[in-house]
Amino acid sequence: MSATLFIGIAQLVTPGAGPQRGAAMRALTVTENAALLVQDGVIAWVGAAQDAPAASTTHDLGGVAVVPGLVDPHTHAVWAGDRLADFEARVNGVPYEQILARGGGIRSTMRATASARVDELVALARPRLHALARSGATTVEVKSGYGLAFDAELRMLQATRALQAEVNLTLVPTLLIHVPPTEGRDEYVRGVCEALIPQAARAGLASAVDVFCEREAFTVEETRRIFEAARTHGLRTKLHADQFHAIGGTELACELGALSVDHLEASGDAQVAALANAATVATVLPGVTLHLGLPAAPARPLIEAGACVAVGTDLNPGSSPTFSAQLALALGVRLNGLTPAEALTACTVNAAAALGLTDRGALAPGQRADFLTLHSRDWRDLAYTLGANPVRDVFVAGQPWKDNA
Repeated sequence: MSATLFIGIAQLVTPGAGPQRGAAMRALTVTENAALLVQDGVIAWVGAAQDAPAASTTHDLGGVAVVPGLVDPHTHAVWAGDRLADFEARVNGVPYEQILARGGGIRSTMRATASARVDELVALARPRLHALARSGATTVEVKSGYGLAFDAELRMLQATRALQAEVNLTLVPTLLIHVPPTEGRDEYVRGVCEALIPQAARAGLASAVDVFCEREAFTVEETRRIFEAARTHGLRTKLHADQFHAIGGTELACELGALSVDHLEASGDAQVAALANAATVATVLPGVTLHLGLPAAPARPLIEAGACVAVGTDLNPGSSPTFSAQLALALGVRLNGLTPAEALTACTVNAAAALGLTDRGALAPGQRADFLTLHSRDWRDLAYTLGANPVRDVFVAGQPWKDNA
């Protein structure tokens, strides 16, 4: 079996393997003048260069910092149309209700996406995923949710499957039950449970089901029904909750063992306590705070309470046109009160845990050899830099990622 020894590592920085909670999120291991042995896409050894084992191939990285590949646990990277007119109207003070009445808002994205073919969705999403990869993302979750009609939702998932075969990243597909119909709501939820979820599960198009639980979206009881259907068909569960109002979705997700609850901008003490006492990951999305001006999700109180916190881009056309996982990490420091060490943990092993993955996010034996080299010798440039890309090279399973965009 072939093995490659990576040398020329000024700093090798990693969190511990597996999800990290509370103060453990700050406990990074920093190895100066390090080396990394990769065998068949998996890390076989890591340590000081002077102690490195022999290998058939040696790759000198040139004296830079190395960190784990980033994991983006929350994106809506497949969509059609744009929201540029909405953006201009909103910054000019036009209320969202008026934007909707003009035919804009999320329903304009839904119309454009539902009318697009799979190949069109693939062509639109490809450069978005390449941008995330260039920023350091080696694993990316991709949600449906802009289709509404069941066939359109399935086309979005089919587009994600097609992209998986060509972008050389790990794409994790999620079926998102996002927006209720204007009429026939109960019939729609029943159809989701009895038709859409079983079909997506049978075809292997989704690994999890997500629900938007909000006053303007799905109720806690509707969410419970959808979660039960997901579990019946062997799919994990995730939740959009507390973006605008805390209506009980976070507590439900913790009760039912959801992988993650995402957003949390409106979370209070009760939701922080629920997440601190559950295995469910709290995923914060600083791009939404930046773009919409919402309050920042309470990452600092969550960590102090002992929760497992992750960070995602929430890449989407309406509330977070954030095409960089590194930028999300850096914004997590500035907007959500994370330390650089906590932000790195939140974007690696904890983000992987939010997707149900335990084989990546740390540079340790047995983990996938997904890692980044920086332009700098100091890993903290990853959290410090704004407006430029501190990531020099991206390695997926020990191989250089090629940008074919």
